[in-house]
Amino acid sequence: MDRKIIINIGRQLGAGGLEIGRMLAQEFHAKYYDRELLNLAAEESGFSAEFFKRNDERKGFLRSFLSLPYGNGVGSTNFYQNNFSQESLFKFQSDAIRKAADEGSCVFLGRCADYVLRDYPNVVNVFITASLDTRIHVVAETKGISADEAKKIIEQKEKNRAEYYNYYTGKQWGYAASYDLCIDASLLGFEATERIIADFVRKKLQLTD
Repeated sequence: MDRKIIINIGRQLGAGGLEIGRMLAQEFHAKYYDRELLNLAAEESGFSAEFFKRNDERKGFLRSFLSLPYGNGVGSTNFYQNNFSQESLFKFQSDAIRKAADEGSCVFLGRCADYVLRDYPNVVNVFITASLDTRIHVVAETKGISADEAKKIIEQKEKNRAEYYNYYTGKQWGYAASYDLCIDASLLGFEATERIIADFVRKKLQLTD
């Protein structure tokens, strides 16, 4: 297979999107982009990578950031001189996504990549979900916290993701109509879920090995 492909993955927290995304990238000999996109966006903009990490998939972050008495690596004067805005952050990140996609096959995790690359050929958009119990267990185990704490983190993080995605795309985060395939990774496990997605990608894009 020598055709360039793009797989964009939306995911619920704790549903295995990161692990499944990496497996898909390996299977299709594609580059995998999750937080790596933030470093690329920082390079595009000249601003701190840490700044993009704090803003990651959070609509309205910039407003609260500018109310702070310090710039955390991005001076307030620089902000106003450059007409900086929340949309500027999204543009830098979008430019980084397009640049990566132009260079070869990619698997993108979140960050509205499905919307940014909506006009690109050979794109498959997937949303990975899982039962709440599974997600709570995964987050609690990963972070070493209680189930109640994990549930609160899931609720807040997914609220942020939905607001961010819905605002910039005009679509609904997690709704089937926004994607080519939605799949529950808690039913068969991460590895079997990856195989199903990979088979779907091959059939949708009519790929041959």
